[in-house]
Amino acid sequence: MSPRPAGDPPPGSGARRGRGQPGGAWPGRPGGEPERPGPLILREGAGSDRDRPRALLLRALGLGDLLTAVPALRALRRALPRHELVLAAPWWLADAVRAVDAVDVLLPAGAPDREVPVRVPWPWSPPDLAVDLHGNGPASRAVLARLTPRRLLAYADGSAPRWRPDEHERERWCRLLTWYGIPADPDDLLLRRPAAASPAPGAVVLHPGADAGARCWPPERFAAVARELRARGEEVVITSGPGEGELAAGIAEQAGLPPAAVLGTPAGLPFGTLAPLVAQARVVVVGDTGVAHLASALAAPSVALFGPVSPALWGPPARARHRRLWRPYPGDGVRAGDPHGAEPDPRLLRITPEEVVEACAALGDPPSLQDADCAAPALPHGAAP
Repeated sequence: MSPRPAGDPPPGSGARRGRGQPGGAWPGRPGGEPERPGPLILREGAGSDRDRPRALLLRALGLGDLLTAVPALRALRRALPRHELVLAAPWWLADAVRAVDAVDVLLPAGAPDREVPVRVPWPWSPPDLAVDLHGNGPASRAVLARLTPRRLLAYADGSAPRWRPDEHERERWCRLLTWYGIPADPDDLLLRRPAAASPAPGAVVLHPGADAGARCWPPERFAAVARELRARGEEVVITSGPGEGELAAGIAEQAGLPPAAVLGTPAGLPFGTLAPLVAQARVVVVGDTGVAHLASALAAPSVALFGPVSPALWGPPARARHRRLWRPYPGDGVRAGDPHGAEPDPRLLRITPEEVVEACAALGDPPSLQDADCAAPALPHGAAP
């Protein structure tokens, strides 16, 4: 749901305005286009063979957007074992893209306020294939078409299926690929759980930030949840992204937590710290933002708070380890309000601290690192093309 240069994307599309970063921020340049290093090589030897066929995948958005595209990325990896897969996305997502284990090269690309990049800095001969996983309008398709790929897959193409504004984001891109003959499973979303140690293993992780006030549950309610969970014997930590230090510290103070319970730096938590923290959490309490998608991808128990947009569009999968709290009014649709508004949405405010505490209590211990529910790589590192 970003502003629409040349009609891309429209209201109700998959692309959402904001900084697209954990808690609404991530190391980078919120509000402006990030600095662009050259292509980032994710697999040894990638990028060097000028004759190897390449597929360019455009998804120049945020962490949650990347993670909801994992099933599509995996499907493309399986369908194109001899191609080099090049993902055009913000450079600060490099560690997260590496964790997906389906992409060979990250080509840094982005634009202010999550709009369509003006250009993709493609340094090779024209792509054999280009796939628009960014939006459904002519602007994102045009960026790819200018590179003259041999084949282009996009919702904005006349041969593509109809865009469904009320479709879950994971299903949307899988349906596009399936239409073009590339089987894709929207449930293929899990990442390998990181082997690195969590800074707070077994803790309840509260993530109060979001990139718009409409999706921010009030800090005093997070504090009430933290206070009650601590009284029940839980360890509680609070994460903060860039610009959220005061928010997290204020919640910790209201809840009677020590300053050390706040995890974050002025630049936010690096993915290498955030991922094991989430993976090894007892439960993650979070709004409709990137960290909720990370909990889903790592099979971490979560309590996700929704409003004004229904979890039917951006929520975790229907698994016992996830509790989706959504309190619409009678007659509300799946898009009941403005997700980019400045004030907390009334539906979000209908969720009480007591509900959140009980949802946390209903969830068991986190899965072990050997949990069979974790994903295998789409293609082993070093596999022959």
